[in-house]
Amino acid sequence: MAMLARLRKEHIVAPAGFNRWRVPPASIAIHLCIGSVYAWSIFNPPLTRALGVVGASAGDWPLEAVTRIFTLAIVFLGLAAAVAGKWLEEVGPRMVGVVAACLWGGGFLLGGLGILSHQLWLVYLGYGVLGGCGLGLGYVSPVSTLIRWFPDRRGMATGMAIMGFGGGAMIAAPMKQALLRTFFRAPEHLGSADAVALVTEGGRRLAQLAGGSREVVVLGAEEAAAMSSNLGLSGDAALDAGVYAVGTGSTGAAETFFVLGALYFVVMLVAAFSYRVPAEGWTPEGWTPPTEAQADDQMITTHHVHIDEAHKTPQFWLLWVVLCFNVSAGIGVIGVAKTMMSEIFGTTLPDIVDGTFAATYVLMISVFNMAGRFLWASASDKLGRKNTYYAFFVLGIALYLSIPLCAARVSASPAVVWLVVFYAATMIIFTMYGGGFATIPAYLADIFGTKYVGGIHGRLLTAWSTAGVLGPLAITSLRARAVERGIEDLAAKVDPARFEASFGAGVDQLPALIEAKTVTLAKLVAIAPPGTEDPTASVYNSTMFLMAGLLLLALVANALVKPVDPSHHMAEDEG
Repeated sequence: MAMLARLRKEHIVAPAGFNRWRVPPASIAIHLCIGSVYAWSIFNPPLTRALGVVGASAGDWPLEAVTRIFTLAIVFLGLAAAVAGKWLEEVGPRMVGVVAACLWGGGFLLGGLGILSHQLWLVYLGYGVLGGCGLGLGYVSPVSTLIRWFPDRRGMATGMAIMGFGGGAMIAAPMKQALLRTFFRAPEHLGSADAVALVTEGGRRLAQLAGGSREVVVLGAEEAAAMSSNLGLSGDAALDAGVYAVGTGSTGAAETFFVLGALYFVVMLVAAFSYRVPAEGWTPEGWTPPTEAQADDQMITTHHVHIDEAHKTPQFWLLWVVLCFNVSAGIGVIGVAKTMMSEIFGTTLPDIVDGTFAATYVLMISVFNMAGRFLWASASDKLGRKNTYYAFFVLGIALYLSIPLCAARVSASPAVVWLVVFYAATMIIFTMYGGGFATIPAYLADIFGTKYVGGIHGRLLTAWSTAGVLGPLAITSLRARAVERGIEDLAAKVDPARFEASFGAGVDQLPALIEAKTVTLAKLVAIAPPGTEDPTASVYNSTMFLMAGLLLLALVANALVKPVDPSHHMAEDEG
């Protein structure tokens, strides 16, 4: 207990002459670790084929279930931040940072055990609940600290504090890819599809062997080549087309979880012990706080609102809506970024958009997310927070509406120009998504004062929890409906005899074949009549329209934000 007490803020007050620029690296290091959550979509493919390895088997987790792991982590991020915000003000950033390291690193380890045993609830508990709590604690710990160290540049300070979270995927994406490739083991190859007796029972593909029937995944030549390319396999190591036994081999996901958990724990622990807080009443040398008249011109208060009073104001809930809808519009896309790029352009421009290209796309999301956090937050010091959010929403609505246009155009006439437009539009969206996160703490400090901004920010992050459910749920459910409609339309156009020859069952068994993942859009397109339009590129259209609508509502909420009524201000001597 005495050791834990040494972590409290009264024991980490910086001495006179302390260089405040020594604090941001610790904040950025922690956020780089927890920001790897933005590269979650790298795990989507291996987790959806954890048993089949080279393809999804009937017992594998569906994409919707895997995406919910990411959703759960974001939900608990917001809940933990809301609960721990007041605790942070009491104990300081070092203790909170140490607890965050234990939860985030430990969450990966428990999640890895869940993957090994194929127990989804363990992955939910480890990565989703414990890891999510680690995310929340690690996220809020540096914000109020840096705002106090940089009262002269609040936007830049919050941009620095949160920049690493956006950039975490920049490091994590290639690292996860490399680890997955290192630990990948191909399943048992039973032979070519022609050489193995195959039957379909209840939608499952089974191989008739001497020792009895065995569930298998049938891999086509194009699928084998694409997967070999994604995994960096060549020569004798490349995957062959044919029949593979389910339950053998490994995607490498569990081992990757173990390595990352240990690594993140060590880095976050070292960073947490580097935290310092300024002494009471400290101000930067040569800086003069703005007068009340100057502050009013910029809608920056010189008063403080208590943490327990802030949520009683309309300003808190308007900013809650602003953050929630801005995050919802971006987080759903981030969760399936790699999948979306592959589905929209992988079928229309396969020579360009392969697995490597999609992984690089995830990396660039992180780069622009991180850059937007610093650039937009710093720009808000000049533009004002309210005007900055106006820019986010007006520009964002136009960009989200451009995505269905790109999907339709590239499907009708495959051309690189539509890929370029899509790429540019989404990258700008992600700068504003990251910028919204980085600017909101400064916005809160302007409206409610700096005394309890860390705790108020933590409570406002419940908007992120809500967005973590709303965004991914919208994009996965709307996508699932679009995919199901696309499969039904294609199945009606495919020759029934060819359908039965390909899947071992008639079209009348389509629902069971879809549920067992035996029938997919890609496999139907391969046997559809020449000239049949591939619906894959349009499966995200309805989602983009919904996101544009959410940004419109956020635009209205931002317009209604005004200074807090003086009745909510703390008295001068109130502590």
